[in-house]
Amino acid sequence: MSLDWPAGEAGLRLQYVMEGEVEQLRIPPAGEPRRTDGLWRATCCELFLRTPGGAAYREFNFAPSGEWAAWQFTGRREGMRPLELPAPPRVSSALKHGRWQLDVDLPLAAEPALEAGLAAVLLDRQGGLSYWALAHAGERPDFHDPASCTLRLERPA
Repeated sequence: MSLDWPAGEAGLRLQYVMEGEVEQLRIPPAGEPRRTDGLWRATCCELFLRTPGGAAYREFNFAPSGEWAAWQFTGRREGMRPLELPAPPRVSSALKHGRWQLDVDLPLAAEPALEAGLAAVLLDRQGGLSYWALAHAGERPDFHDPASCTLRLERPA
């Protein structure tokens, strides 16, 4: 999983790559890009962003179908409400030869610094869910845990 904050641009570019027996995953085909709730119940990629030192954070979900969700929270799993974006994210997905890749261009207002957590929820063909992240802070996966935001991003000049 990678995240890029291109110089001179307000948004983020994300790339999620899964390699291995990806044909065992339920990966929906591309569809109508739209805001959709409940994406975490199936295969999707997630991004959590917080301002360093703050309790508030944002959650983004991106599905292979092009559907997406954006939420803001006042604290850990508290004060959840829809997050308005300047434009919808652009999501594209490609599956070939044991590799699944999901690319996202996410428009965001400029900020000087962010802490980020990258994660994925994978649904297999038997209906089992698995939870992947750059870091799991506790014994059980909890992407909302502030300690899961292990990437520190500084605004490029």
